[in-house]
Amino acid sequence: MKIAVGSDHAGYPLKIQLLDVLRQKGHELIDFGSYDPAPVDFPDIAAKVCAAILSGEAERGIMFCGTGVGAAIACNKTPGIRASVCHDLYTAHQCVEHDDVQVIALGAQIVGPTVAEELIDLFLAARFSTSEEFRRRVAKLDRMDAARRAE
Repeated sequence: MKIAVGSDHAGYPLKIQLLDVLRQKGHELIDFGSYDPAPVDFPDIAAKVCAAILSGEAERGIMFCGTGVGAAIACNKTPGIRASVCHDLYTAHQCVEHDDVQVIALGAQIVGPTVAEELIDLFLAARFSTSEEFRRRVAKLDRMDAARRAE
């Protein structure tokens, strides 16, 4: 899978630990930074990750920050993007299956590399449900995005 990856300085160490692991699993990564532990603003990186997904350059995104919260908020400010903080196994796949989430946000201060790898594997393997109830709800989210853009 082609994946857009990004982090702020707090998420940088975890991202670095996982880049080679993901490549070894056959994923193609587009790394939008940060490229070192110097302070950086996560919204700038999140915007690049989201743009890659919306343009079709990447299928999914992974954002790393201290808690995952700021990264998820930043991604969710982009119309057409759904992002979720995922620190447990169930949420990592359920967010895709029920809510068609495209970006997983992980907190480097919350989970270590082994758990993060499992979360990412589940997230990437998950597929959006064909169930009408979930498709109806995501369509409503899409309409909410469209209304926000129209404002």
